[in-house]
Amino acid sequence: MRNLSAQTAGNACTIKWMFGAPEILNFLREGHIEEGSTIKVIQNFCGNMIVSAQGRQFAVSKDIADRIKV
Repeated sequence: MRNLSAQTAGNACTIKWMFGAPEILNFLREGHIEEGSTIKVIQNFCGNMIVSAQGRQFAVSKDIADRIKV
């Protein structure tokens, strides 16, 4: 298992688990970023990322990306 922040642009990966503040996790889950879902890395700049899940794009900070394991 690796951190999401270690993935390169163009990779599609399945989320194994994630942890963090409940408010942030709820926001991500509303956007279909949750355990078992597949996301695609659009951009990774020093761990700060843009990811796509079910046709929606999200900016994810390095702190959050480090807490998502794929």
